[in-house]
Amino acid sequence: MTTPPPPAIQLPAPRLSAPMALPESFTVLVVDDQRSVRAALKAELQHAGLADIMEAGTAEEALAQFKARRPDLVLLDIKLPGRDGYWAAQQMREAEPGDWTPIIFLSGLDSDLDLWRGIESGGDDYLVKPVKPIVLVAKLRAMRRLLDMRRRLVTLSADLHEANQRLNEMVELDGLTGLVNRRGFDRILHSEILSARREGQPLTLMLCDLDHFKPYNDASGHLQGDACLREIGRLLQGVCMRPRDVAARYGGEEFALILPNTPRSGAMTFARALGQMLKTHPIPHPASPLGPHLTISGGITTCVPDEGANAESMIMRADQALYAAKSQGRNRFFSFEMQMDTIEQRCA
Repeated sequence: MTTPPPPAIQLPAPRLSAPMALPESFTVLVVDDQRSVRAALKAELQHAGLADIMEAGTAEEALAQFKARRPDLVLLDIKLPGRDGYWAAQQMREAEPGDWTPIIFLSGLDSDLDLWRGIESGGDDYLVKPVKPIVLVAKLRAMRRLLDMRRRLVTLSADLHEANQRLNEMVELDGLTGLVNRRGFDRILHSEILSARREGQPLTLMLCDLDHFKPYNDASGHLQGDACLREIGRLLQGVCMRPRDVAARYGGEEFALILPNTPRSGAMTFARALGQMLKTHPIPHPASPLGPHLTISGGITTCVPDEGANAESMIMRADQALYAAKSQGRNRFFSFEMQMDTIEQRCA
């Protein structure tokens, strides 16, 4: 003779004097193969103040509803036709990587092994049938508090991440010019080298130096010198038209440009345009031996980075090209890769 399954809810049982204070959006998925059990659990949950209650009679149906609606809590029977509740719990956990939905197992089984299997498969608690209504509601309250706490922690973590990003952006900005500072330059250059190597695309680095800037400061004063650096920063920012082009203040009167997907010829064209921009927006330089206006010199290096390429080698190559541009009379950009400066290119 087959022993009938235990009832879902133990009666009689004390009820709470008032429903739980839960938001209308709180959703519970009740999983049991017996319709009468689901009905009893649903009635008790409704009395506790829940309005949105989902039902499933098999593990597969429960998993489908879980993926479709993502309930706030799952009440899951262990013995189900076909795949059991342990399998359903494991699949639910795999369906929500990085997230967490409370799962309470319901079963007529009562042993340490059953409890262990339930926790190992992804469950958070275990109730033995018949379930006392007051115990069910207490567990519901506890899981709700844990879920609220986790959501607050997730929100706080997201807020902290956003604040940290803003702080990093502030830390990587030069206070005078508003350009990326040396710290940001180092990080971005390293990242762009990795991207260029991965994509097989050319990367150009330009180091720029304002010609005879010390005499400018001596003649005009440091306040005017700061204004000059801000204006140069504005002009450099203006020529970085593409989203990944970066203008940085490398230090003092030195600036840098990181230009992804820019070949050698494009780099020289860019440099000539930069020199021309200073002619169309002249900045008076009362102490320059090169003329009445401020000029700029630069070194260019372009490569498709291989495994041996790194930020230090590119900076050294660009710095050597900058030294060559100064040695050849300043007011020009020089590239070792092209063995040419912008003046020679213009005359070629």
